[in-house]
Amino acid sequence: MGRAGIVLAWILGAYLIVRAVAEPFVIDTTDPATYAHDWGGPGLAGVLAVHMGPGLVAAVLMLVVVRRRRSARRQG
Repeated sequence: MGRAGIVLAWILGAYLIVRAVAEPFVIDTTDPATYAHDWGGPGLAGVLAVHMGPGLVAAVLMLVVVRRRRSARRQG
């Protein structure tokens, strides 16, 4: 993957993280009518898993990459 692909992957990851953080504030978690027809619905757990899961995965992968780069720099 070239430099442009890496940059696009980081931008996509950042978007997914921001979306995951914003999701609980975008829907009314006390009113099932606001999320019943969303992906993962009609239950709140499914909606949050579908909308926040990719952001969580992106955050973990980005953290792993950063840690590996730091450890590689320290070793040599």
